[in-house]
Amino acid sequence: MSNSTKISIGLAALVVVIALYGFVAYNRFVSVNEAVDNQWAQVQTQYQRRFDLIPNLVESVKGVMKQEQKVFGDIADARTRYAGASNVDEKAQAASQLEGAVGRLLVIVENYPQLKSSENVQTLMAQLEGTENRVSVERQRFNDAVRSLNIMTKSFPSNVVAKLFGFKERPYFEAAPAAANAPQVQF
Repeated sequence: MSNSTKISIGLAALVVVIALYGFVAYNRFVSVNEAVDNQWAQVQTQYQRRFDLIPNLVESVKGVMKQEQKVFGDIADARTRYAGASNVDEKAQAASQLEGAVGRLLVIVENYPQLKSSENVQTLMAQLEGTENRVSVERQRFNDAVRSLNIMTKSFPSNVVAKLFGFKERPYFEAAPAAANAPQVQF
């Protein structure tokens, strides 16, 4: 076998290895990208559960608390903004707005003994608390999936495949800056 034949075979083998790597990397990107989308869907599922519970809690509390109409309006506004949101960032902002309003509602409920003793309110509060825990878990899982995708889009040599096929970094779910402040309710 001549040297040129050996070089040709070596180059052909190298091209095959690179092509195989490209196929494997592309399929991995597709899989990880879908995992991110799936995890965001799980976050949205928990948000929907929250949005379904909150009106029941609000209605249970409304009868006792006529003077707290602003909190109810804020909750309704946040639900409307979430329903009209068209992307992840808008949905995250609306969810953060809702969290602030719900936080104020929970403080109000804690300060009204007749509400705390209502079985209906207690049940709804427990369900809402469980939902908030689920939201937190699903957000963390979403961020874990995003981290995996972002590592792949930044690491060599998979970053070459990412650029070639248009895979991009995805943003993490981050709490709104206002979420760092505890809700304040004064009577």
